[in-house]
Amino acid sequence: MSVSPERPPVPVARRMLVAFGRFWWEFLVGDTPELLVGTVAAVGLVALVVHHGAARAVGVVFLPLLVIAMLAASVARVRRGARRRDREPASR
Repeated sequence: MSVSPERPPVPVARRMLVAFGRFWWEFLVGDTPELLVGTVAAVGLVALVVHHGAARAVGVVFLPLLVIAMLAASVARVRRGARRRDREPASR
């Protein structure tokens, strides 16, 4: 007769910390991690441009253009995937 040892209970603080981390991961990354990476890259590029002497107006114009380009690339990727799924024969 084998007796399985019971696992010690997980502390409440750890469970809350894990739940908090999962919430933020799902909120920020979700289904499109490229949008998170693109946003961080765009903000970083604009910060570099402004930090190295460019006028703040350049950053104000540059950031929205980067965001629009990133969103357009994300939408194009999703549309390509949808077209591929439409072309595949239905499996039975």
